[in-house]
Amino acid sequence: MYKYILFDLDGTLTNSSGGIIKSLEYAFDAMGFERPPLETLKKFIGPPLMDSFQNILRFDEELSRTMIKKYRERYAVKGMFENYPYEGMTDLLYEVGKSGKILAVATSKPEHFSRTITDYFGLTKYFASVTGSENESEDKAAVIIKACKRLNIQEIELGSVLMIGDRKHDIIGAHKCGIKCCGVEYGFAPAGELKEYGADYVVKTVDDLKEFLLAN
Repeated sequence: MYKYILFDLDGTLTNSSGGIIKSLEYAFDAMGFERPPLETLKKFIGPPLMDSFQNILRFDEELSRTMIKKYRERYAVKGMFENYPYEGMTDLLYEVGKSGKILAVATSKPEHFSRTITDYFGLTKYFASVTGSENESEDKAAVIIKACKRLNIQEIELGSVLMIGDRKHDIIGAHKCGIKCCGVEYGFAPAGELKEYGADYVVKTVDDLKEFLLAN
């Protein structure tokens, strides 16, 4: 049985695609660059932005930081609120929390944005902590380690910790930390990514996720 459940934010708790994509488009327009195809921009949802600019578009670090700054000019004011919890998510958090499990957020999104979003949508009350990244280069494993420390999880308890996420970065980060990961197919992973990167479990819908968590 899993006692501690760590949730990714974008693509797992909330559908954040609208605000992220519009803020990316704003950044490309502001820099006078041609916008990449929509399918390319969708790949930015979930991973750290620095990783996405460097690995997807092959931008160098300096240009990536400039693009992130432009992106956040819009995201910080409007983009983060062009977002909504997935249908059934509030009920899931209530029921799973009521079952005795300890819930927390572990996301690569900067922590101040993450907390603002969970506050805005009334989700913060379901979590023992909301942990995000501190800088653009911090990987998911580092975020998970911080989240576990905040919950006072000891190494001997790692078998009772489960990461929930929608992208390969959640799986890689969880396994680096010695915990298992449940991938959700309703998020933004390309077809087959979750299984390819070794998700320990895969669920299709929010209802499936709730059923899985209540049974495990």
